[in-house]
Amino acid sequence: MKQAQALKILKSGENVFLTGSAGTGKTFLLNEFIKYLKKEKIKVGITASTGIASTHLNGSTIHSWSGIGISKVFNSLSIKRFLRKKNPKIKEIKETKVLIIDEISMLDAARLDLIDRMCKEIKDPFLPFGGIQIVFCGDFFQLPPISDSNEEKSQLAYDASSWGKAKLKVCYLEKQFRQNDKNFSKILNNIRSNKTDENTINKLKERLNKNIYGCDKVTRIYSHNKNVDTINDFELAKIENKEMIYDMSFRGPEKLVNSLKKNCLAPEVLKLKEGAIVMFLKNNSKEGYVNGTMGIVIGFDDGWPIVRTVKGKQITVSTAKWNIEKDEEIIASIEQIPLKLAWAITIHKSQGMSLDVAEIDLSNSFEYGMGYVALSRVKTLDGIKLLGINKSALQVNEDVVKKDIEFMELSKQAEELLL
Repeated sequence: MKQAQALKILKSGENVFLTGSAGTGKTFLLNEFIKYLKKEKIKVGITASTGIASTHLNGSTIHSWSGIGISKVFNSLSIKRFLRKKNPKIKEIKETKVLIIDEISMLDAARLDLIDRMCKEIKDPFLPFGGIQIVFCGDFFQLPPISDSNEEKSQLAYDASSWGKAKLKVCYLEKQFRQNDKNFSKILNNIRSNKTDENTINKLKERLNKNIYGCDKVTRIYSHNKNVDTINDFELAKIENKEMIYDMSFRGPEKLVNSLKKNCLAPEVLKLKEGAIVMFLKNNSKEGYVNGTMGIVIGFDDGWPIVRTVKGKQITVSTAKWNIEKDEEIIASIEQIPLKLAWAITIHKSQGMSLDVAEIDLSNSFEYGMGYVALSRVKTLDGIKLLGINKSALQVNEDVVKKDIEFMELSKQAEELLL
């Protein structure tokens, strides 16, 4: 399905599941839909399953928006207490006409049913999600819900009873905007469709410890969080040039500001030196960078860092803002230079990024989707230096493969209804 067709369905008021492979512009389309809703003064709840994803939309986590927090179970007494407290979330849910949940793959079925129940209690008990137009967005081949160590693996969102009752129209985006490398696209599609054969693996292994042409140092992507900060601090300390320090500024209620700080990748205190490898953390087409653009600090202009990107563009970088908005009003905001030291990042924090080049270590992969997410961040196969790979790296959930075929068929049916 094309983006224009999907946008038409979104504007029709139907409940929608917006999906497609990595790099098909799902978040871009959501932002276009949000612009439309704001222009029409339609009250929208902008959320995501993770804080990092929510910052891409200037929204909040679904856990915060719904008032459920980290709970998986609200019994009748818990809900009565919640309603009796006259929580401000109640008024917000009552007024909401459209609810967007991005990165739906990381929200488990139990919590989705709980959100449905909360909306019904507050709005209309007889309609799915209380009659709110629901827009789920994401790709189930990407990272699944995080399970507690002492519990069984969480069910995916599409296993929730509320998912089926919502009668979602599926919009499966097909046009690839990130990868123009046909051979690389074929490798990624083979991983998605569970057709990772010996030829696919050999093609990837050709990138083992292969240097990336024209790049001496690039971002390393790891499966685990350990060592990432250590690597970045160690590499910065090796540079003998003068250190520049940038402190984050913020405004708004402490709780919301802390949420933004926690979930935005921009550090509260950013330390830079000439020669530092950095990554942009925002989309800014006017200035010529996107979330994930790589570069090196080549100097400073009146205190502002000058970054030369991998493609050779020089950008003098000023501050950017990350906001939480409500009713078209900014209720909390942080401001910082939109850069992060980028000798190393985790796979989890790379989700949603587009990278020109990356060194990827998949030797400790432990979860479905890790290899796919990490590899699909990069635009070309030649832009990857593979540091290691294990058997788990390219595994995908077979149930997701079957469900994906179903989603494709439902999307075709939705397209036909537009004709």
